Formats: sequence, C-alpha cells, structure tokens
Amino acid sequence: MSVYVIVPVFNRLAMTQGLVTCLRAQVVDEDLQLIVVDDGSTDGTGKWLDEQKDIDVLRGDGSLFWGGAVDLAFRSLQSRAGKDDWVLLMNNDTAVAPNFVMALLRAARNNAPAAVGSIVRDEVAPHRLLSLGAKVNAWRFLTSDLQPAANALAQDQPLPVDVLSGRGVLFPWAGLVAAGGMRPRRLPHYFADYEVSLRVRRKGWRLLVAPDAAVLSADEYGSARVFGSLREKLCSIRSPAYLPALATFWWEASNWPQRLTMPLRICAFTLFPGLRKRTSKK
Repeated sequence: MSVYVIVPVFNRLAMTQGLVTCLRAQVVDEDLQLIVVDDGSTDGTGKWLDEQKDIDVLRGDGSLFWGGAVDLAFRSLQSRAGKDDWVLLMNNDTAVAPNFVMALLRAARNNAPAAVGSIVRDEVAPHRLLSLGAKVNAWRFLTSDLQPAANALAQDQPLPVDVLSGRGVLFPWAGLVAAGGMRPRRLPHYFADYEVSLRVRRKGWRLLVAPDAAVLSADEYGSARVFGSLREKLCSIRSPAYLPALATFWWEASNWPQRLTMPLRICAFTLFPGLRKRTSKK
C-alpha cells in the first residue's frame, strides 16, 4: 500500500523545500510517494523540482489554483492507485514532525472507515493551538472551530468534525473515488477541501481530526487580497466569497429542508444580518 502526498504549489520555493524536507523525514510503515503540482511558478520552483528524483512533478499554467491542482493529481492517480491506498493533501506553507503521517494513519486505521485531518499549531514556539477542526451550521451559513471536551487533546482521542481542511488531511483513496473527486470548475480554490470531505462523509467515511497530528503554520487564514468592487469580490476565483464556490459548498452541507429554505434564509440574513449570528438557546 502507498500514501500519495499531493502538494499544490505556486512560488514560495523556500516553503516547498521546507515541507519536502519534513516529508522525507517521515517515519512511516507505508510507501510514501510525493506529488507536487507546480501551477506555473516563476521563482525557480520548477527548476528545483526538476532536480528532485523522488518527486513526481505535474505542471499547470497558473490557472489551476488549489482545487484544480488537486484534481490534476487525482486524475494522474486513477491508473495506478489501489483501493487500499491513501491520499494525503498538504499545503506548502506548513511543517510537520517525523511522526505526522504515522499519526494520521493510526487514527484512520483504528477508526475505519475514516478520513483524518490534523490540528493546526502556530509555527512560532511555543506552538499554541490555532485550530482543531471545523463545525458547520448550515442553517446560518456559519463555520466555527471545534470546541472539544477538556481532556480530549490530552488523551489524543480522534475528534469528529463536520469538514476537513486541506492543510493536512489523509483520505482513503477509495473514499475519494466514491465521492467523485474534486470539482475544480465550481470550487477552484476556497472551500474545495471542505466540500470534497462532505461528499466523502456522505459515502460512509467518518471525518475525524487526530490531536497528535499537528501541522505548524503561520497565524493567518483566508485571503489578504483587497477587492475593488462587490462584483469582483463575488466573481473572482481568488475571493473567499466566490459565489459558485459558496453556493456549491452550502448546498452540499445542507439537508433537504435547509436546501428548500435556502433562498428565504439568504434574503432574511441579507436584510437582517444580526439573525445569522444569533445563537440558539439550548
């Protein structure tokens, strides 16, 4: 069996080199195969990758973005990956310890059938916790970070989540195949990782995070890009508010009553935004 590690990259050569070093240092009982999708880098990334004999390099022209890059790698695996293989999605702006992949595999095997993600810690010591995993409130179109039981982290218990982030998530190959892979036309970048994990869950795989599998990352999320107009904000692939991605994700995250009432709730939350953030009493 093999673990295929897919890393989409665009420039940021030093970060890619750092992650590759981490992946080469993994202590794991499966065959680890690295696939880097270079989406038109201009900073020397392509030349460096050509010199790495242990990396399978796929090329894009700058139009793939995250979802398209993962889809390209997914399609390249269809002729060689087996039903018992694994796919690990990583971002190149992260670092991991040598036991990272093994911790994900252990959690996935012990809780099968499951896809397993990682927690996120600050790359700056003392590496405080930044994110455990996401919970989704489809009624109010909100995502929030998981709030676990007080002893869950200390005991390294896998934690159930609603969606998984692509910063470090291990999917069974069979789960991705059953879900139909990526949807890069509708989800070229933002929400692509969350949405594919939803479809994997619908096909019968549990979604968990492993507290003993951490990625180290900068304390920043989302896009820092400033959009000049509402049209650009809603229609730009580079925007977290890209309408086709938002619509596809929230449709997939909703049950049928939520889908049927979606137009009404969008209107209500647009007119009365305070309703969206109001918490329900329990």
